[in-house]
Amino acid sequence: MKSQTPDKSEELSKSAFDTNIDGNDVKLFYLKNEYLSVAITNYGARIVSLEVKDKNNHTVDVSAGFDSIIPYTLGRETYFGAVVGRYANRIANGKFSLNNQSYSLPINSDKHHLHGGTKGFSRVVWQVKKIDPAQLILQYLSKDGEEGYPGNLMVEISYTLSKNILEINYEAVTDNATILNLTNHTFFNLNGFGKGNINRHLLKIYAHEFTPIDESMIPTGAIISVEDTPFDFREFSTLGTHIDDDTNPQIRYGKGFDHNFVLDKKEPSFQKCAEVIGDLSGICMEVWTTEPGMQLYSGNFLDGTHVLKNGFKDDFRSAFCLETQHFPNAPNEKSFPSTELFPGEIFRSKTSFVFNPGKSD
Repeated sequence: MKSQTPDKSEELSKSAFDTNIDGNDVKLFYLKNEYLSVAITNYGARIVSLEVKDKNNHTVDVSAGFDSIIPYTLGRETYFGAVVGRYANRIANGKFSLNNQSYSLPINSDKHHLHGGTKGFSRVVWQVKKIDPAQLILQYLSKDGEEGYPGNLMVEISYTLSKNILEINYEAVTDNATILNLTNHTFFNLNGFGKGNINRHLLKIYAHEFTPIDESMIPTGAIISVEDTPFDFREFSTLGTHIDDDTNPQIRYGKGFDHNFVLDKKEPSFQKCAEVIGDLSGICMEVWTTEPGMQLYSGNFLDGTHVLKNGFKDDFRSAFCLETQHFPNAPNEKSFPSTELFPGEIFRSKTSFVFNPGKSD
C-alpha cells in the first residue's frame, strides 16, 4: 500500500538555506533513492533531515534539525546533524601534549574542550567537491592554529546512499603532527522526531566494556565491564529502563547516558556496533563502523529551547545520538587508541547507518 504521507523533505525550502557566511556560499542538498531521502547543508556538513519508511510504508523523518539556516548560526551550539572536530567529544582542561610540545585549546564545556571548540567543524562552511543524487562530497581546510590545533589539516567527508544505507566516509591529511577524532552528531528519534521521548526505543550495543567518567564527564582512564550495570545493552533493552538510576554514579554524572562504549573489536575492521528499534514505527537502524568506540547520548541536555522542523521542540530526551569515535580525552590517556595523525599518513574512517522498516501491523 502506497503511503499517503507527504514527502516532508520537499517541505524544506532550499532558498531558506541559501546564504553566504564568511564569503562562502551555503546551500541545501538532497540525496534520494527509493529507500532514503537525506537533506544536507554544507554549513557544518550537517544532516538536516533523514527520511525513511516505517513498518506501514509511511515516510518518517528520524532526525532533528531546523527548517532554515539562521537558527544553526545563532545562539548556543546544538550540533544537530553536524560533523564535529577536530576532536569530537572532550579533552580534559583543553590541554594535550604531542611531540614534547604542549597545546591549549578553547574551553567551551564547563572546564573542558568539547567537539573542536567554540567554532569547530560544525560552524564552518564546507566546500562542495561533488554532488549527485547518490553522493555529496565536502571538503574543509582547517588551518594551522585553528582552535589551537597544530597543522594544516585537509578533511574530506562523503555522504553516500546505497539502497537502504547512508554511508559516511572521512579522510584527512596533515602537514604537521596533530590529533583528530571525527564523528557525525545526528540526533535520532526512530518514531519520527516530535513523536515523544526515546525511552521505549529498543537498543543493542555490541560492547562488553565502557569508559567510566568523573563528575566533570572526563573518562577516568579505566575500562570496565558493562555486566551488572545500566550500560549492559549486549541484548536488546529499552533505553529508559535505567536512564534515571541516580543510585549509579555514572548515570548521575551523565544525567543519563552520555558515555563511550568500547566496541567488541579485536582489530581494525568494519563491523556492526549497534541496533536500535523505534517502538512505534518499527524502524530498525543498524550502525556499522571502523571506529573503536561509540558515544551513547540520551538527549539529557535537550530542554525545549529550540523550535525545529514542523514546529516540534527539542524536548528533554526527545532524541538520542550514537556517535562513532575514538575515545574521549585519548590524547591524555596513552592506554586509549591513539588519535595522533602525522604527515604522510591518511586518516580514514567509515560509518554506515542501515535502515529497515520492520514488520507491518
